[in-house]
Amino acid sequence: MTPGEPRKGPTKGRGAGSNPEGRFESLRREDFDDGWDLPVEPLPAFRTEVREERARSIISRNDSPDIGFEQSINPYRGCEHGCIYCFARPTHSYLNLSPGLDFETRLFYKANAPELLDAELRRPRYEPRVIVLGVNTDCYQPIEREHRVTRRLLETLLEFRHPVGIITKGATIERDLDLLAELARLRLVNVGITLVSLRDELKRDLEPRAASAAARLRIMRKLADIGVPVRVMFSPVIPFVNDHEMDRVLELSAQAGARQASYTMLRLPWEVKDLFREWLVQRYPLKAGHVMSLVQQMRGGRDYDSSFGSRMRGQGQYAEFTAQRFRLACKRYGLNATEYQAATALDFGQFRVPGAGGQLSLL
Repeated sequence: MTPGEPRKGPTKGRGAGSNPEGRFESLRREDFDDGWDLPVEPLPAFRTEVREERARSIISRNDSPDIGFEQSINPYRGCEHGCIYCFARPTHSYLNLSPGLDFETRLFYKANAPELLDAELRRPRYEPRVIVLGVNTDCYQPIEREHRVTRRLLETLLEFRHPVGIITKGATIERDLDLLAELARLRLVNVGITLVSLRDELKRDLEPRAASAAARLRIMRKLADIGVPVRVMFSPVIPFVNDHEMDRVLELSAQAGARQASYTMLRLPWEVKDLFREWLVQRYPLKAGHVMSLVQQMRGGRDYDSSFGSRMRGQGQYAEFTAQRFRLACKRYGLNATEYQAATALDFGQFRVPGAGGQLSLL
């Protein structure tokens, strides 16, 4: 399927239902009835294609006031998890690829990421600030099992004694429990596990190739047992789709060892809004209109509002009700306690440059 090619109905094992052009492409394609009235044939299965990318830089920096970190690394472009709501889908447009099925099937791994990170951390003026892995695309998506970019990045960060945060919904993180245990012992790591539904059917629709809810709860317990601070991320909250599960997700996550929690409202920037609308109509046609009506109520009558301060939580009655529910649930299940956050703060004082000479070279 080329960018812009239409299809009828969802693709098994994929999130997006089509492959629309990216917003920077010069060509546009349009489906139309040619009068032959022929049946629509099923499309073949989409195979994942993975290519090596030689990145020129590796640490992304931001100064957004509503994001709790300044530095991040994305080991991959595109994500095989296929989450239909992913705000990062439009980034594939910069590669002249579609934010739709291309984002899920045409992937890139940054083979030289660990070497670039090593060089960046050795710069004389570098000041350690937490580096978060897996912001735009999941650092533990299935192709990490083969390419191991995330593991090599963690090995580099451990060598430098550099604090790191991880955001994932992938089960491959279990492979790296040895590294995470050592980072946790040094107070250099925390992990956020995204969990948006406990229902297998909805998970398959929303996040077709991500780990099951049961697997994510198991991962939380394993991480907590080795001393890794765990955050459950109920993100995104989708009105009339998964919002009613918030309390139960927080309860089970707390039982599994999570001690912190966060949430964000559904975000539909750029091409995501059209892909999500298509997904709604294909999967939940009877409630699609109501869902989008509630989304627009939170976004000033639009599908999305990118304003700092409101883009993560929305505005209006529904947004305020959700915020209140979240606060009460966190209090009920012992999440986000101030004393716990202080006790598990990451330690920046251990940062060192390996082989820099002096006593450090002996450690």
